[in-house]
This record gives sequence, C-alpha cells and structure tokens, in this order.
Amino acid sequence: MSESCNYQENKLSPLLFVFILTILGTECIIGIIANGFVVAVNAAEWVQNKAVPTSGRILFSLSASRIALQSFMMLELTLSSTFPRFYNQDAVYDAFKVSFIFLNYCTLWFAAWLSFFYFVKIADFSNPLFLKLKWRLSRWMPWLLWLSLFISLGFSMPFIKDTFTVYCSNASSIPSSNSTEKKYFTKINVVNLLLLFNLGMFLPFSMFILAATLLIASLKRHALHMESNATGSRDPSMQAHMGAIKAISYFLILYIFNAVALFLYMSNFFDITSPWNILCKVIMAGYPACHSVLLILDNPGLRRAWKRLQHRVHLYLKQQT
Repeated sequence: MSESCNYQENKLSPLLFVFILTILGTECIIGIIANGFVVAVNAAEWVQNKAVPTSGRILFSLSASRIALQSFMMLELTLSSTFPRFYNQDAVYDAFKVSFIFLNYCTLWFAAWLSFFYFVKIADFSNPLFLKLKWRLSRWMPWLLWLSLFISLGFSMPFIKDTFTVYCSNASSIPSSNSTEKKYFTKINVVNLLLLFNLGMFLPFSMFILAATLLIASLKRHALHMESNATGSRDPSMQAHMGAIKAISYFLILYIFNAVALFLYMSNFFDITSPWNILCKVIMAGYPACHSVLLILDNPGLRRAWKRLQHRVHLYLKQQT
C-alpha cells in the first residue's frame, strides 16, 4: 500500500469535470437505456416462451455486461475525480482496474460471439466443417458464453497482484500560495500488462475481426452475384444485403476503435487529466451506446419492440395531458 500524502488533492477543474461528466454521462445513459431495453425484451421473451433463441442469449449477455460496465465507468470517474485520495489507494485502485478489465473482457467476448454467430448463420460457404458448425453452434453457444465468462475472470485476476502500484509526489508550490499540489502516478509492470492484457484481448479481438470480415466478404459476393443476374439495386433482397454489409462494417469500426482506446487507457500512457486519456474514456463509453443503438435499429424484432414501446409511451403521455 502506498503511503498517503498530506498535500492538497490534485483535481480536474470544476468546469472541465462537469463537461467530461456530461459527455460520459450522456453516453452511459443512452447505453444503459438501449442495453436495458435489449435485456428487458429478451428477458420477457424468455419468461413468456420458456425459451430464448441463441441470438437472444448472446444479446442478453452482451447487454447485461455493458450495463454493468457503463455503470462502473461512471462510478470510477466520480471517485477518481472527487475523492482521489481514496481512489488512489493501492487496494481500491487495483479492485477498480481488475473489475474494469473483467467487464471489458466480457463485453469483448460476447460481442465476438455475436459476430461469429451471425457469420455462421448468414454466410454461405459449402465447406463440410462449416456446415456442421452451422447446425451445432446453437447447442454449443450457452456453454461457450459461460466459458467466456470464466476466461475473462481468469485473465483478470492476475492484474490484482503487482501490476499496478500507485505513487504520490508533490509538485512545485503554487505561486502566491502556501499550498502544494499532489500528483498521482502509476508504476506499471509493463511486461505483465502487455502479456496478460494482449493475451486476454487477442482471442475475442481476432475472432470478431475474422468473423466480421468473412461475413462482409460473403455478403458482398452474394450481392455482386445478384447484381450480375440483373435483379436490380432496388430489389428488397439486394437492399437488405447492402444494409447488412454497412451495419457489420460499422460494428467492425466501432469494435476496433474501442479495443485500441481500451489498450491505451489500460497502458497508462497518458496522465489521468490528459486530453488523450479523456478521449479514450469517451470512446470506451460511446462504443457500447452506439453499438447497442445500431443493434436495435438493425434487428427486426428489437426494432418492432422499440416502436411498440414508443407507441405506448406516446399514448400514456397523451392520456396524461
């Protein structure tokens, strides 16, 4: 445990803190609402039908993990900015980092399984192994989701020991003032961080990239085949294929940006008040919100449920007035 300093705490300026909190808070609220809606829809279907499709199981797991992650991010931001003395104690800091890593691993894995599931179910390949996987994946998916959870936990726990150590130093005295600012910095076991963190991210990241890329290639090949048969660009099937290609491309871009921001943030390359560090937080908070909103817009069942919810809310508000 690092010794506490008795100097004045070094905080973000109130205006900057409010601005950052507003941006992150807006992203997190949008994400929590969108993911909460996905969880509610799939939970209701689960209760009503006593079963839920495989895609619903993955969406439920992904959305639940994202709700936990974004709630946790808001708590961490609040504590690190308003109570830095408490937050930067080694035990508290390590607990937050390990929990943050675990939740991020879970969201990376569940998003990767969603991409992989769509690839297997939608892509058109005649390989015998691929066809066998297409038939059996639904039976395997519940076990794969649990396995991902335990893998995430296994890769997160080593970070609790001797990876992060928080130190405290006093900066130069402020002119015309008797106070001295305190700055926190983190000593990192870089070897452990790079090996563990990269290894933990490598499998889900590679799986998501590979599945999304192959699915885009398969859909594009099919779209070109339809175009060569003169079905026309206004054909509903053709438009559906092009829409799917765009949606998966957006998912791929968002996933890559989030993974890069996560690595930079966890590597502690930047000071806590650095604009680059803040940008990483904005990207990490924005990714679950943007991805979940796109999932609702792209999924016919979720889109219909959202329209029904909007209609009910509109009727309720109309009755109140």
